[in-house]
Amino acid sequence: MGKNLNIGMFSWESLHSIKVGGIAPHVSELAEALAEMGHSVHIFTRNHDLEPYEQVNGVHYHRVNHSLDGSLVQQMDSMCDSMYSRFLDASEEYGKFDILHAHDWHPFNVVSRIKYEFGIPFMFTYHSTEWGRNGNAHGDWWEAKEISHREWKSGYESIKVISTSQQLTDEVKFLYQIPDEKITIIPNGIFHGKIRKEVDAGEVKKRFGIHPFAPVVLFIGRMNYQKGPDLLVQAIPKVLDHRWDTQFVFIGEGEMRPHCESLVNSGGCSDRCHFLGYADDETAKDWLNACDILCIPSRNEPFGIVVLEGWDAERTIVATDAVKIINNFVDGILVYKNPDSIAWGLNYVLDDLSNDSLRKTGKELIDTKFNWTNIAEKTSEAYLDALKD
Repeated sequence: MGKNLNIGMFSWESLHSIKVGGIAPHVSELAEALAEMGHSVHIFTRNHDLEPYEQVNGVHYHRVNHSLDGSLVQQMDSMCDSMYSRFLDASEEYGKFDILHAHDWHPFNVVSRIKYEFGIPFMFTYHSTEWGRNGNAHGDWWEAKEISHREWKSGYESIKVISTSQQLTDEVKFLYQIPDEKITIIPNGIFHGKIRKEVDAGEVKKRFGIHPFAPVVLFIGRMNYQKGPDLLVQAIPKVLDHRWDTQFVFIGEGEMRPHCESLVNSGGCSDRCHFLGYADDETAKDWLNACDILCIPSRNEPFGIVVLEGWDAERTIVATDAVKIINNFVDGILVYKNPDSIAWGLNYVLDDLSNDSLRKTGKELIDTKFNWTNIAEKTSEAYLDALKD
């Protein structure tokens, strides 16, 4: 494997601080797998009513407080300043860091500052891009431009870039002109059995007044333009025309939730739709194991950790062709990014809910390809290769 490294990992979210989206499990679980290999891993992240330092599953967590005033960019500037001070303290206590690893644009200022002041190189992982998250929705908004600038500069100043998929690689090459030789593709992962649990599906459904035998389609994720919950909502009438007893559960918050609820009400489907908002981990697990179909209607999906969660729970997945890790009709059903196509895919699965071949194949991929042990080994190799240059 090579020598053990002292790694500083920087992220605005983690499973043991503030959780926002898919970066949190990626950062925490990758760090745990790296620590299991013998590396010393320190995560610098935001704090919310927790101890400033804690060791969790072999990983050192350094949590910082920062100003919440102003825009997101201004808040991240403050976060980076706090991370810098905490990094100095950690360096005195734990020794010199060999390499830094920043996740998405949020901590760019701090890793760039450390690079220039102390000569410690940083790796940078793209989890998505501002363009991919919002398309043209932001227009000329200055903050979107500043975020995009930091994404470009992160790729430019880093010693190496990690991308989680070929699709995202193509996107960052097009947007930010990052050369092939600088990019390594290392996918997201999941711990085997993280999501899977034995549940009484009928009992879970009955909690929300759903008949225990009614088929349930689940959406779980941020309710924003990128994730496409409105496309699923617009598909609902055609699904109900095909199978009237289908129920739809939406878990997640975001700016599109009011719009989606309005579409449901105007379409006369409110009695078939349940918007749960934010759900804790156990409630999310209950629904991932109780639903009949997991629908991923994304307009843009750099990877899709929810796909791995669905496979781990052995659910049948219907996703748009923005999700590139699904092999159509092998481990899931792929459809186009429009309501009619999404309705077709859902109806196709509803016609044969007892067929478990897609679920079994997806579950096998968790064991063979998308486990954190393999991914940590590839990440460790990327660190060591970068330090040779």
